Amino acid sequence: MNQTTEKPWAGLYPPEIPSSLSYDEKPLPAFLEKAATAYPDKKALSFKGASLTYAELFSQANALAWQLINLGVNKGDRVAIMLPNSPQSVISYYGVLLAGATVVQTNPLYVERELSHQLVDAEAKVIICLDMLYPKVTAVLEDSCLEHVIVTGIKDYLPFPKNIVYPFIQKRQYKMKVNVTYGEKVHPFTALVKTKNQDKPKVDIDPAADLALLQYTGGTTGPAKGVMLTHKNLVANTQQCLSWMYKLNEGQEKTLAVLPFFHVYGMTVSMNLSIMHASEMVILPRFDAKEVLQTIMKEKISILPGAPTIYIGLINHPDINKYNLSSIKACISGSASLPVEVQQEFEALTGGKLVEGYGLTEASPVTHCNLLWGERQESSIGIPWPDTEAKIIKENDQGEAEMGEVGELAVRGPQVMKGYWKRPEETNASFHEDWLLTGDMAYRDKHGFFYIVDRKKEMIIAGGFNIYPREIEEVLYEHDDVQEAVVIGVPDPYRGETVKAFVVPKEGETVNEQELNSFCRERLASYKVPRAYEFRKELPKTMVGKVLKRVLAEEEKAKLTEQKQEEKTS
Repeated sequence: MNQTTEKPWAGLYPPEIPSSLSYDEKPLPAFLEKAATAYPDKKALSFKGASLTYAELFSQANALAWQLINLGVNKGDRVAIMLPNSPQSVISYYGVLLAGATVVQTNPLYVERELSHQLVDAEAKVIICLDMLYPKVTAVLEDSCLEHVIVTGIKDYLPFPKNIVYPFIQKRQYKMKVNVTYGEKVHPFTALVKTKNQDKPKVDIDPAADLALLQYTGGTTGPAKGVMLTHKNLVANTQQCLSWMYKLNEGQEKTLAVLPFFHVYGMTVSMNLSIMHASEMVILPRFDAKEVLQTIMKEKISILPGAPTIYIGLINHPDINKYNLSSIKACISGSASLPVEVQQEFEALTGGKLVEGYGLTEASPVTHCNLLWGERQESSIGIPWPDTEAKIIKENDQGEAEMGEVGELAVRGPQVMKGYWKRPEETNASFHEDWLLTGDMAYRDKHGFFYIVDRKKEMIIAGGFNIYPREIEEVLYEHDDVQEAVVIGVPDPYRGETVKAFVVPKEGETVNEQELNSFCRERLASYKVPRAYEFRKELPKTMVGKVLKRVLAEEEKAKLTEQKQEEKTS
């Protein structure tokens, strides 16, 4: 057994946060059942004026679980969910888990190519999708293992008369009318959740061994791979989060769920935490600053998990001073670094606490966070959560780095993944002994605070989304007129980073930004499409022909510095 690493940060925990927690050895949906028993008539979900109580939420999730079993879903089978934030996404998530199956969260923004890869790799048996996305699903059915498709629409959980009006809005706004032909293999979601079952399915789940989630994450070495997270992983990370937010009152809080549930951060800190704490989730399908501000004031939201772009969008809204945001108590920011100025201004506007945290999909996802009610350090990701160990490993000899020395951040704890789905070699490469290698360069100060120096060498984080350059480069290389292409992240005042492509056209050929933009939009989710293109005759390379992305990044930083200096002198 490995020795426990030094934990100087343990002395920073307030008395309310124990350095080690006692975790419930239960499957994740047990917490929904518990909330439905303790708070049956309390609102669990609010959505556009409609709501579900905890008793109703559990009943519908339980009904869906039985229907999935009737459709042939067995313990361990994979069920994909391709939904925006909505009551259906929560019902589906917990319904799949109650059936003993494994959730495969699928980004609704995926194009057919991305969707096909994920469904085939996961060998998903069933998919639950939005009616607007049904054409994408039918396009990839033949190449997948899908046996059944369950379809729902936003209107299904809207109150009257919004449910009547919405299809007309959908037709006008998205210029589409959805037609779904139901039959033996295509089923309406609403019909499946209406049945009443008193007992939950009797599925023997081992929380430590059985998978609750296959969460796909991209990589610089190939296509997206499935991170295997067990029930224990997800329960542990949610309970760690709950311990961090110890001033909140069970059954009395309201969480604004605007972070997407298909992202592991939104899933844990918005959805699972709310269920475990019996909070009311006020659900928004997408971020709109005005709508978020109105919702905070109207609903008296107390918890707002987010990404920096959300807080930046709110504090820069022209009508910010018209809204009373004093109900806000606690906000944890993730997915990208949180500017100190944004933190300070948001706290001044709300009177609540906003702190930066850190995590990765492979850790369910949170490993570090600044204290909400206690000491914190600017530009730091904070200190490790209870039962989470962290150290900095030297790049060359894999030994532990000295205080203040930069190396790769490594972590271990009960929230760390089981491994990558069907990828044993990549699983082994991601661990040093039993330490998960994050790929992020960092250092630790003498008090135990950790600081990220450089994000993963290739990964771009734009607006909270993880974007992997190689995938975009491969698409650009598919274009007949492109000889070479390289993609990097460049600074962006709103998104944190944005995607820029450097392209060398084939000799004698011409290609322009508009053409490449259209080409990429047909093959990539919109947030991955480059926002800027630069055409060159050649790219900087090493002696062996490897493109020097570092040189390109330095050139972009120099341009930005020069631009800022010109703005100051003008």
